[in-house]
Amino acid sequence: MPDARSPAPALLRVDIVSDVVCPWCLIGFRQLEAALGDLGVEADIRWHPFELNPGMAPGGEEVAAHVRRKYGAGETQMAASRAAMAEIGAEVGVRFTPGVPARMWNTRDAHRLLHWARASSRQTALKLALFDAHFGRGANISDHGVLADAAEAAGLDRAQAADVLASGRFGDAVVALEQRFAEMGVTGVPAFILGERGMAMGAQGVAWFRRVLPRFLAGGAPAGA
Repeated sequence: MPDARSPAPALLRVDIVSDVVCPWCLIGFRQLEAALGDLGVEADIRWHPFELNPGMAPGGEEVAAHVRRKYGAGETQMAASRAAMAEIGAEVGVRFTPGVPARMWNTRDAHRLLHWARASSRQTALKLALFDAHFGRGANISDHGVLADAAEAAGLDRAQAADVLASGRFGDAVVALEQRFAEMGVTGVPAFILGERGMAMGAQGVAWFRRVLPRFLAGGAPAGA
């Protein structure tokens, strides 16, 4: 039985604007998670939509071709970027498999499913299942079967998830949220809104989060921070 005299853990609301095909969003979340653990802080994490490629065709696009087209990067630049990302990711336990994913996909339906899941306690579990589907298995995350699999893996009702996907529900809500965050100045992801008071862009590192998070706790910095 918990000691009634023990203070409750500090709780911090963190809103994360991200896309499920963004590797830096996965890295940034793991950095945040590590810093929260170091500080002994619990977080109320809420995920919000951002589509890196809102016009992506249903068939997707081969990753290397996509990066060349969108960013003008050559093979040498892409290799250097992948190596740097792999090194930073490894620091927080994120491992990327070379060649996975092979294609980029449209993520609108994934964001509709995440919006549906926000009413449960399983939204983060779903987000991580979607990250795993894309970066771990290279699955087509625009495919409704793959998305239903992710919902089931996250502990959500598969039949309800399939119904949401088939119905088209929450599409307008996703677009409205994307517009709202764009008006707030979110032009890239990940974006972390801390304690509803401050916004940080990018995967800044565990040490950075550990230093900054206490400023946004309602009761001030936790003991020992």
